[in-house]
Amino acid sequence: MQLNSGILFKLENIVGQSFVFTDEETRNHYGHDETEDYVFPPHVVVKPSSAKEIAEILKIANQYKIPVVPIGARTGLSGGALSVQGGIGLSMERFNKILSIDEQNLQVITEPGVITQVLREAVSEKGLFYPVDPSSMGSCFIGGNVAENAGGARAVKYGVTKDYVLNLEVVLPTGDIIWTGANTLKNSTGYNLTQLMVGSEGTLGIVTKIVLKLLSKNTHNVLMLVPFYKANEACEAVSAIFRAGIVPSALEFMERDAIDWALEFIEGLSVQVKPEIQAHLLIEVDGNYPEILMVDAEKIMTVVEQFQIDDILFADTEDEKKALWKMRRSIAEAVKANSIYKEEDTVVPRYELPKLLEGIKSIGKKYGFKSVCYGHAGDGNLHVNIIKGTLSDQEWNTEITKGIREIFELTVSLNGTLSGEHGIGYVQKEYMDIAFSKTHLELMERIKFVFDPNGILNPGKILP
Repeated sequence: MQLNSGILFKLENIVGQSFVFTDEETRNHYGHDETEDYVFPPHVVVKPSSAKEIAEILKIANQYKIPVVPIGARTGLSGGALSVQGGIGLSMERFNKILSIDEQNLQVITEPGVITQVLREAVSEKGLFYPVDPSSMGSCFIGGNVAENAGGARAVKYGVTKDYVLNLEVVLPTGDIIWTGANTLKNSTGYNLTQLMVGSEGTLGIVTKIVLKLLSKNTHNVLMLVPFYKANEACEAVSAIFRAGIVPSALEFMERDAIDWALEFIEGLSVQVKPEIQAHLLIEVDGNYPEILMVDAEKIMTVVEQFQIDDILFADTEDEKKALWKMRRSIAEAVKANSIYKEEDTVVPRYELPKLLEGIKSIGKKYGFKSVCYGHAGDGNLHVNIIKGTLSDQEWNTEITKGIREIFELTVSLNGTLSGEHGIGYVQKEYMDIAFSKTHLELMERIKFVFDPNGILNPGKILP
Protein backbone atom coordinates (compact mmCIF):
# COMPACT_ATOMS: atom_id res chain seq x y z
CA MET A 1 0.00 0.00 0.00
CA GLN A 2 1.06 3.61 -0.48
CA LEU A 3 0.06 6.55 1.70
CA ASN A 4 -1.17 9.41 -0.47
CA SER A 5 -0.10 13.01 0.00
CA GLY A 6 -3.40 13.89 1.66
CA ILE A 7 -2.83 11.41 4.50
CA LEU A 8 0.78 12.51 4.91
CA PHE A 9 -0.39 16.11 5.10
CA LYS A 10 -2.82 15.19 7.88
CA LEU A 11 -0.05 13.43 9.81
CA GLU A 12 2.20 16.48 9.43
CA ASN A 13 -0.58 18.70 10.76
CA ILE A 14 -0.80 16.55 13.88
CA VAL A 15 2.89 16.20 14.83
CA GLY A 16 4.65 18.78 12.66
CA GLN A 17 6.40 18.29 9.35
CA SER A 18 9.78 17.68 11.01
CA PHE A 19 8.44 14.55 12.75
CA VAL A 20 7.11 12.76 9.66
CA PHE A 21 9.63 10.77 7.61
CA THR A 22 9.20 9.01 4.28
CA ASP A 23 12.84 8.70 3.16
CA GLU A 24 14.16 5.17 2.62
CA GLU A 25 17.01 5.44 5.13
CA THR A 26 14.74 6.40 8.05
CA ARG A 27 12.08 3.86 7.10
CA ASN A 28 14.67 1.05 6.98
CA HIS A 29 16.17 2.21 10.27
CA TYR A 30 12.79 1.82 11.96
CA GLY A 31 11.98 -1.34 10.00
CA HIS A 32 14.13 -3.73 12.01
CA ASP A 33 14.77 -4.77 15.59
CA GLU A 34 17.17 -7.41 16.95
CA THR A 35 15.17 -10.31 15.48
CA GLU A 36 17.51 -12.20 13.17
CA ASP A 37 18.05 -10.18 9.96
CA TYR A 38 14.44 -9.15 9.28
CA VAL A 39 13.69 -5.72 7.82
CA PHE A 40 10.08 -4.57 7.30
CA PRO A 41 10.06 -0.78 6.74
CA PRO A 42 6.86 1.16 7.44
CA HIS A 43 5.65 3.43 4.65
CA VAL A 44 6.05 6.43 6.94
CA VAL A 45 7.67 7.01 10.33
CA VAL A 46 5.81 9.38 12.65
CA LYS A 47 7.16 10.67 15.97
CA PRO A 48 4.36 11.97 18.21
CA SER A 49 4.94 13.47 21.66
CA SER A 50 1.56 13.24 23.39
CA ALA A 51 -1.34 10.87 23.88
CA LYS A 52 -3.57 13.39 22.11
CA GLU A 53 -1.37 13.30 19.00
CA ILE A 54 -1.42 9.49 18.99
CA ALA A 55 -5.21 9.55 19.34
CA GLU A 56 -5.53 11.76 16.26
CA ILE A 57 -3.15 9.55 14.28
CA LEU A 58 -5.13 6.43 15.18
CA LYS A 59 -8.40 8.07 14.17
CA ILE A 60 -6.96 8.69 10.72
CA ALA A 61 -5.56 5.15 10.56
CA ASN A 62 -8.96 3.73 11.51
CA GLN A 63 -10.71 5.81 8.90
CA TYR A 64 -8.42 4.67 6.08
CA LYS A 65 -7.64 1.15 7.47
CA ILE A 66 -3.91 1.90 7.71
CA PRO A 67 -1.74 -0.42 9.83
CA VAL A 68 -0.02 1.25 12.80
CA VAL A 69 2.97 -0.32 14.55
CA PRO A 70 4.25 1.15 17.83
CA ILE A 71 8.06 1.21 17.71
CA GLY A 72 10.24 1.54 20.80
CA ALA A 73 13.99 1.06 21.10
CA ARG A 74 13.90 -1.89 18.65
CA THR A 75 15.75 -4.27 20.97
CA GLY A 76 13.07 -6.96 20.70
CA LEU A 77 13.81 -10.56 19.73
CA SER A 78 10.42 -11.71 18.44
CA GLY A 79 9.75 -9.14 15.72
CA GLY A 80 7.07 -7.34 17.71
CA ALA A 81 8.03 -3.91 16.33
CA LEU A 82 8.33 -4.94 12.68
CA SER A 83 5.96 -3.24 10.23
CA VAL A 84 5.14 -6.48 8.43
CA GLN A 85 2.21 -4.86 6.59
CA GLY A 86 3.82 -1.46 6.11
CA GLY A 87 1.67 1.48 7.14
CA ILE A 88 2.59 3.93 9.90
CA GLY A 89 5.60 3.25 12.10
CA LEU A 90 4.79 5.08 15.33
CA SER A 91 8.07 5.86 17.09
CA MET A 92 7.70 6.37 20.85
CA GLU A 93 11.14 7.88 21.39
CA ARG A 94 9.86 11.38 22.22
CA PHE A 95 7.97 9.95 25.22
CA ASN A 96 11.21 10.06 27.17
CA LYS A 97 10.39 11.70 30.51
CA ILE A 98 10.19 10.34 34.03
CA LEU A 99 7.18 12.36 35.19
CA SER A 100 7.36 11.86 38.95
CA ILE A 101 8.98 9.71 41.62
CA ASP A 102 6.70 9.33 44.64
CA GLU A 103 9.04 8.56 47.55
CA GLN A 104 6.15 8.43 50.01
CA ASN A 105 4.17 5.74 48.19
CA LEU A 106 7.13 4.06 46.44
CA GLN A 107 5.85 4.67 42.92
CA VAL A 108 7.12 6.19 39.70
CA ILE A 109 5.13 7.60 36.79
CA THR A 110 7.05 7.41 33.53
CA GLU A 111 6.58 7.78 29.82
CA PRO A 112 7.26 4.65 27.77
CA GLY A 113 10.29 5.96 25.87
CA VAL A 114 12.51 6.11 28.97
CA ILE A 115 15.44 3.67 28.84
CA THR A 116 15.02 1.02 31.53
CA GLN A 117 18.45 1.53 33.06
CA VAL A 118 17.90 5.30 33.20
CA LEU A 119 14.71 4.71 35.17
CA ARG A 120 16.43 2.22 37.49
CA GLU A 121 19.26 4.67 38.19
CA ALA A 122 16.88 7.60 38.74
CA VAL A 123 14.90 5.78 41.43
CA SER A 124 18.10 4.33 42.91
CA GLU A 125 19.30 7.87 43.61
CA LYS A 126 16.23 8.18 45.86
CA GLY A 127 17.10 4.96 47.70
CA LEU A 128 14.47 3.01 45.75
CA PHE A 129 14.66 -0.09 43.58
CA TYR A 130 13.00 -1.10 40.32
CA PRO A 131 14.09 -4.73 39.97
CA VAL A 132 13.24 -5.61 36.34
CA ASP A 133 16.57 -5.85 34.52
CA PRO A 134 16.48 -7.37 31.01
CA SER A 135 19.89 -7.91 29.42
CA SER A 136 19.22 -4.98 27.09
CA MET A 137 18.28 -2.63 29.94
CA GLY A 138 20.96 -0.16 28.84
CA SER A 139 19.11 0.43 25.57
CA CYS A 140 15.54 -0.94 25.78
CA PHE A 141 12.55 1.27 26.61
CA ILE A 142 10.33 0.71 29.63
CA GLY A 143 7.35 0.76 27.25
CA GLY A 144 8.79 -2.19 25.35
CA ASN A 145 9.23 -3.99 28.65
CA VAL A 146 5.53 -3.49 29.32
CA ALA A 147 4.60 -4.62 25.81
CA GLU A 148 6.57 -7.85 26.14
CA ASN A 149 6.22 -8.38 29.91
CA ALA A 150 10.01 -8.36 30.14
CA GLY A 151 11.83 -10.21 32.88
CA GLY A 152 15.57 -10.38 33.40
CA ALA A 153 18.09 -11.89 35.75
CA ARG A 154 16.42 -10.84 38.99
CA ALA A 155 12.93 -11.99 38.09
CA VAL A 156 13.61 -15.20 40.03
CA LYS A 157 13.25 -13.30 43.32
CA TYR A 158 11.48 -10.09 42.37
CA GLY A 159 9.17 -11.00 39.49
CA VAL A 160 8.68 -9.56 36.00
CA THR A 161 7.26 -6.33 34.59
CA LYS A 162 3.62 -7.28 35.23
CA ASP A 163 4.35 -7.50 38.96
CA TYR A 164 5.19 -3.78 39.08
CA VAL A 165 2.67 -2.16 36.72
CA LEU A 166 -0.16 -0.55 38.69
CA ASN A 167 -1.83 1.61 36.06
CA LEU A 168 -1.46 2.58 32.40
CA GLU A 169 -2.59 5.44 30.23
CA VAL A 170 -3.48 3.83 26.91
CA VAL A 171 -4.62 5.14 23.55
CA LEU A 172 -6.99 2.60 22.02
CA PRO A 173 -6.99 1.86 18.28
CA THR A 174 -10.20 3.88 18.00
CA GLY A 175 -8.44 6.98 19.34
CA ASP A 176 -10.03 6.84 22.80
CA ILE A 177 -7.71 7.50 25.76
CA ILE A 178 -8.21 5.54 29.00
CA TRP A 179 -6.50 4.73 32.29
CA THR A 180 -6.65 0.98 32.80
CA GLY A 181 -6.59 0.78 36.60
CA ALA A 182 -5.65 2.75 39.72
CA ASN A 183 -2.46 3.83 41.47
CA THR A 184 -3.11 1.41 44.32
CA LEU A 185 -1.46 -1.82 45.43
CA LYS A 186 -4.83 -3.60 45.52
CA ASN A 187 -7.57 -3.31 42.95
CA SER A 188 -10.50 -5.69 42.69
CA THR A 189 -12.70 -3.40 40.61
CA GLY A 190 -13.89 -5.01 37.41
CA TYR A 191 -11.79 -6.72 34.75
CA ASN A 192 -8.05 -6.23 35.06
CA LEU A 193 -7.35 -4.26 31.88
CA THR A 194 -3.91 -3.26 33.17
CA GLN A 195 -2.65 -6.82 33.19
CA LEU A 196 -4.34 -7.52 29.86
CA MET A 197 -2.29 -4.73 28.31
CA VAL A 198 0.99 -5.95 29.83
CA GLY A 199 2.44 -8.47 27.40
CA SER A 200 -0.07 -7.67 24.62
CA GLU A 201 2.82 -6.58 22.36
CA GLY A 202 1.18 -3.37 21.17
CA THR A 203 -1.77 -5.17 19.58
CA LEU A 204 -4.53 -3.80 21.85
CA GLY A 205 -3.48 -0.22 22.58
CA ILE A 206 -0.55 2.17 22.75
CA VAL A 207 0.78 2.88 26.23
CA THR A 208 1.60 6.55 26.86
CA LYS A 209 2.06 6.65 30.66
CA ILE A 210 3.10 3.92 33.10
CA VAL A 211 2.68 3.81 36.89
CA LEU A 212 5.13 1.39 38.50
CA LYS A 213 5.50 0.32 42.09
CA LEU A 214 8.99 0.40 43.60
CA LEU A 215 10.84 -1.31 46.43
CA SER A 216 13.38 -0.12 48.97
CA LYS A 217 16.91 -0.69 47.74
CA ASN A 218 18.98 -3.49 49.26
CA THR A 219 22.48 -2.56 50.36
CA HIS A 220 24.49 -5.78 49.95
CA ASN A 221 24.88 -8.77 47.66
CA VAL A 222 27.11 -11.81 47.19
CA LEU A 223 27.90 -13.05 43.67
CA MET A 224 29.49 -16.39 42.78
CA LEU A 225 30.35 -18.23 39.57
CA VAL A 226 30.10 -22.01 39.82
CA PRO A 227 31.76 -24.15 37.09
CA PHE A 228 30.21 -27.57 36.35
CA TYR A 229 31.84 -30.45 34.53
CA LYS A 230 28.42 -31.56 33.25
CA ALA A 231 25.82 -29.15 31.86
CA ASN A 232 22.89 -31.32 32.94
CA GLU A 233 24.17 -31.24 36.53
CA ALA A 234 24.23 -27.45 36.43
CA CYS A 235 20.55 -27.62 35.50
CA GLU A 236 19.85 -30.16 38.26
CA ALA A 237 21.54 -27.91 40.83
CA VAL A 238 19.07 -25.09 40.09
CA SER A 239 16.08 -26.89 41.57
CA ALA A 240 18.20 -28.29 44.40
CA ILE A 241 19.13 -24.76 45.55
CA PHE A 242 15.47 -23.80 45.90
CA ARG A 243 14.60 -27.06 47.62
CA ALA A 244 17.27 -26.21 50.18
CA GLY A 245 15.25 -23.11 51.10
CA ILE A 246 17.32 -20.50 49.29
CA VAL A 247 15.78 -17.90 46.95
CA PRO A 248 18.64 -16.23 45.07
CA SER A 249 18.18 -12.75 43.64
CA ALA A 250 19.64 -14.13 40.39
CA LEU A 251 20.47 -17.60 39.12
CA GLU A 252 21.81 -17.69 35.57
CA PHE A 253 22.83 -20.69 33.44
CA MET A 254 25.53 -20.42 30.75
CA GLU A 255 26.78 -23.38 28.79
CA ARG A 256 30.40 -23.52 27.66
CA ASP A 257 30.04 -22.00 24.19
CA ALA A 258 28.07 -19.08 25.60
CA ILE A 259 30.90 -18.11 27.94
CA ASP A 260 33.63 -18.74 25.37
CA TRP A 261 31.91 -16.55 22.78
CA ALA A 262 31.26 -13.82 25.34
CA LEU A 263 34.90 -13.79 26.45
CA GLU A 264 36.03 -13.49 22.82
CA PHE A 265 33.53 -10.69 22.25
CA ILE A 266 34.43 -8.57 25.31
CA GLU A 267 37.88 -7.03 25.45
CA GLY A 268 39.71 -7.03 28.75
CA LEU A 269 37.53 -9.62 30.47
CA SER A 270 39.49 -12.49 32.01
CA VAL A 271 37.70 -15.57 33.34
CA GLN A 272 39.69 -18.79 33.33
CA VAL A 273 37.66 -21.80 32.19
CA LYS A 274 39.18 -25.28 32.22
CA PRO A 275 38.70 -27.32 29.03
CA GLU A 276 36.56 -29.91 30.83
CA ILE A 277 34.01 -27.41 32.14
CA GLN A 278 30.65 -27.63 30.30
CA ALA A 279 28.55 -24.98 32.04
CA HIS A 280 28.39 -22.31 34.73
CA LEU A 281 25.83 -21.02 37.15
CA LEU A 282 26.05 -17.33 38.09
CA ILE A 283 24.35 -17.03 41.47
CA GLU A 284 23.55 -13.89 43.46
CA VAL A 285 21.93 -13.37 46.84
CA ASP A 286 21.04 -9.91 48.12
CA GLY A 287 19.71 -8.18 51.21
CA ASN A 288 20.62 -5.72 53.93
CA TYR A 289 22.54 -7.98 56.33
CA PRO A 290 25.90 -9.36 55.10
CA GLU A 291 26.02 -12.05 57.78
CA ILE A 292 22.73 -13.53 56.56
CA LEU A 293 23.91 -13.42 52.97
CA MET A 294 27.04 -15.36 53.88
CA VAL A 295 24.90 -18.03 55.53
CA ASP A 296 22.85 -18.27 52.32
CA ALA A 297 26.04 -18.46 50.25
CA GLU A 298 27.35 -21.27 52.42
CA LYS A 299 24.09 -23.18 51.98
CA ILE A 300 24.37 -22.76 48.22
CA MET A 301 27.95 -24.06 48.34
CA THR A 302 26.76 -27.11 50.27
CA VAL A 303 24.18 -27.82 47.58
CA VAL A 304 26.41 -27.37 44.50
CA GLU A 305 29.25 -29.38 46.05
CA GLN A 306 27.01 -32.44 45.69
CA PHE A 307 27.67 -32.18 41.95
CA GLN A 308 30.85 -32.37 39.88
CA ILE A 309 32.13 -28.81 40.08
CA ASP A 310 35.43 -26.96 39.95
CA ASP A 311 36.51 -24.15 42.28
CA ILE A 312 33.80 -21.57 42.95
CA LEU A 313 34.73 -17.99 42.07
CA PHE A 314 33.46 -15.33 44.48
CA ALA A 315 33.38 -11.78 43.15
CA ASP A 316 35.06 -9.83 45.96
CA THR A 317 34.88 -6.32 44.52
CA GLU A 318 32.30 -4.25 42.68
CA ASP A 319 34.53 -4.31 39.59
CA GLU A 320 34.61 -8.11 39.64
CA LYS A 321 30.83 -8.22 40.01
CA LYS A 322 30.37 -5.83 37.10
CA ALA A 323 32.73 -7.93 34.97
CA LEU A 324 30.78 -11.14 35.60
CA TRP A 325 27.47 -9.46 34.88
CA LYS A 326 28.91 -7.88 31.74
CA MET A 327 29.95 -11.34 30.57
CA ARG A 328 26.45 -12.72 31.16
CA ARG A 329 24.62 -9.76 29.59
CA SER A 330 26.87 -9.76 26.51
CA ILE A 331 26.17 -13.35 25.46
CA ALA A 332 23.33 -12.45 23.07
CA GLU A 333 25.50 -9.87 21.28
CA ALA A 334 28.40 -12.33 21.17
CA VAL A 335 26.22 -15.02 19.57
CA LYS A 336 24.92 -12.56 16.99
CA ALA A 337 28.48 -11.49 16.17
CA ASN A 338 29.41 -15.12 15.43
CA SER A 339 26.57 -16.19 13.16
CA ILE A 340 23.04 -15.68 11.93
CA TYR A 341 20.85 -17.29 14.55
CA LYS A 342 17.32 -17.90 15.72
CA GLU A 343 16.63 -17.38 19.42
CA GLU A 344 13.88 -19.26 21.19
CA ASP A 345 12.72 -18.25 24.65
CA THR A 346 11.57 -21.52 26.20
CA VAL A 347 10.43 -21.76 29.82
CA VAL A 348 9.60 -24.81 31.93
CA PRO A 349 9.17 -25.56 35.65
CA ARG A 350 12.76 -25.35 36.89
CA TYR A 351 12.95 -29.03 37.89
CA GLU A 352 12.44 -29.92 34.21
CA LEU A 353 15.46 -27.93 32.99
CA PRO A 354 17.76 -30.98 32.63
CA LYS A 355 15.19 -32.74 30.42
CA LEU A 356 14.71 -29.60 28.36
CA LEU A 357 18.43 -29.11 27.77
CA GLU A 358 18.97 -32.78 26.94
CA GLY A 359 16.02 -32.73 24.53
CA ILE A 360 17.22 -29.57 22.77
CA LYS A 361 20.63 -31.12 22.13
CA SER A 362 19.02 -34.32 20.85
CA ILE A 363 16.76 -32.39 18.47
CA GLY A 364 19.80 -30.44 17.27
CA LYS A 365 21.58 -33.67 16.35
CA LYS A 366 18.47 -34.90 14.52
CA TYR A 367 18.23 -31.77 12.35
CA GLY A 368 21.92 -30.99 12.09
CA PHE A 369 22.06 -27.69 13.97
CA LYS A 370 24.22 -26.39 16.79
CA SER A 371 22.62 -24.58 19.71
CA VAL A 372 24.05 -22.29 22.36
CA CYS A 373 21.94 -22.21 25.52
CA TYR A 374 21.88 -19.81 28.43
CA GLY A 375 19.26 -18.01 30.45
CA HIS A 376 17.46 -17.34 33.68
CA ALA A 377 17.67 -20.83 35.10
CA GLY A 378 16.08 -19.84 38.39
CA ASP A 379 12.87 -19.19 36.45
CA GLY A 380 13.25 -22.25 34.24
CA ASN A 381 13.74 -19.80 31.35
CA LEU A 382 16.26 -21.11 28.80
CA HIS A 383 17.27 -19.03 25.79
CA VAL A 384 18.05 -21.38 22.90
CA ASN A 385 20.21 -19.84 20.18
CA ILE A 386 20.10 -21.98 17.04
CA ILE A 387 23.18 -21.24 14.97
CA LYS A 388 23.09 -21.17 11.18
CA GLY A 389 26.83 -21.72 10.83
CA THR A 390 27.44 -23.70 7.63
CA LEU A 391 23.81 -24.71 7.07
CA SER A 392 22.47 -23.96 3.60
CA ASP A 393 19.64 -21.47 3.14
CA GLN A 394 17.38 -24.40 2.23
CA GLU A 395 18.18 -26.21 5.49
CA TRP A 396 17.87 -22.98 7.45
CA ASN A 397 14.45 -22.12 6.08
CA THR A 398 12.86 -25.59 6.12
CA GLU A 399 14.54 -28.14 8.38
CA ILE A 400 15.21 -25.73 11.21
CA THR A 401 11.53 -24.80 11.52
CA LYS A 402 10.76 -28.49 12.02
CA GLY A 403 13.36 -28.63 14.77
CA ILE A 404 11.96 -25.50 16.44
CA ARG A 405 8.48 -27.03 16.42
CA GLU A 406 9.86 -30.14 18.14
CA ILE A 407 11.62 -27.97 20.74
CA PHE A 408 8.34 -26.22 21.52
CA GLU A 409 6.46 -29.52 21.62
CA LEU A 410 9.02 -30.81 24.11
CA THR A 411 8.74 -27.62 26.15
CA VAL A 412 4.94 -27.84 26.37
CA SER A 413 5.13 -31.56 27.21
CA LEU A 414 7.25 -30.56 30.22
CA ASN A 415 4.45 -28.20 31.33
CA GLY A 416 6.27 -25.20 29.91
CA THR A 417 5.37 -22.68 27.24
CA LEU A 418 6.73 -20.92 24.17
CA SER A 419 8.05 -17.67 25.63
CA GLY A 420 9.12 -16.56 29.07
CA GLU A 421 9.91 -12.91 28.33
CA HIS A 422 10.58 -12.19 24.64
CA GLY A 423 6.99 -12.47 23.46
CA ILE A 424 5.49 -14.17 20.41
CA GLY A 425 5.49 -11.29 17.93
CA TYR A 426 6.05 -12.15 14.30
CA VAL A 427 8.45 -15.10 14.47
CA GLN A 428 6.72 -17.46 16.92
CA LYS A 429 3.05 -16.98 16.03
CA GLU A 430 2.86 -20.07 13.81
CA TYR A 431 3.72 -22.22 16.82
CA MET A 432 0.89 -20.94 19.02
CA ASP A 433 -1.21 -24.04 18.22
CA ILE A 434 1.27 -26.09 20.26
CA ALA A 435 0.53 -24.15 23.45
CA PHE A 436 -3.14 -23.29 22.91
CA SER A 437 -6.29 -25.02 21.76
CA LYS A 438 -8.54 -23.68 19.02
CA THR A 439 -10.85 -22.34 21.74
CA HIS A 440 -7.97 -20.45 23.38
CA LEU A 441 -6.94 -18.86 20.11
CA GLU A 442 -10.51 -17.90 19.20
CA LEU A 443 -10.88 -16.14 22.57
CA MET A 444 -7.71 -14.16 21.88
CA GLU A 445 -9.00 -13.23 18.43
CA ARG A 446 -12.26 -11.99 19.94
CA ILE A 447 -10.39 -9.89 22.51
CA LYS A 448 -8.34 -8.36 19.72
CA PHE A 449 -11.53 -7.56 17.78
CA VAL A 450 -13.17 -5.84 20.77
CA PHE A 451 -10.22 -3.47 21.15
CA ASP A 452 -9.31 -3.15 17.49
CA PRO A 453 -12.32 -3.90 15.24
CA ASN A 454 -10.53 -2.74 12.07
CA GLY A 455 -7.37 -4.69 12.86
CA ILE A 456 -5.05 -1.72 12.36
CA LEU A 457 -2.84 -2.00 15.44
CA ASN A 458 0.34 -4.06 15.02
CA PRO A 459 -1.27 -6.56 12.64
CA GLY A 460 0.37 -9.90 11.89
CA LYS A 461 1.59 -10.47 15.46
CA ILE A 462 0.87 -13.09 18.14
CA LEU A 463 -2.11 -14.80 16.49
CA PRO A 464 -1.40 -17.37 13.75
